[in-house]
Amino acid sequence: MVKRANVDRARSLRAEQTAPEARLWRALRNRRLDGFKFRRQFPIDRYIADFACIEAKLVVELDGGRHADQADYDSERTRVLEACGFEVLRFWNGELAGNFDGVVETIRRSLRSGSI
Repeated sequence: MVKRANVDRARSLRAEQTAPEARLWRALRNRRLDGFKFRRQFPIDRYIADFACIEAKLVVELDGGRHADQADYDSERTRVLEACGFEVLRFWNGELAGNFDGVVETIRRSLRSGSI
């Protein structure tokens, strides 16, 4: 069950998205990527996923510089999301900036491999 605090926090994060999140969101929103619906800042268990495609059970996380110092937290987060049945893809913001098309293609391949 999703806690009300997570729902409120997710709303706040959607309003304060980072530039890399906004860029990727433009590629994912409105079923632009092969017709799959993504949600941004979506609560799953005790975490809020950056982007989630419920039908494909896929979570996409963008990691900024602060994530370099929180590897244990991110590992636990990934473990919990996977335990909830999601595949988790993680990309560094720099990877998105330097290889946007490659990141989108990796997401597309993951969607296709898990599609019904």
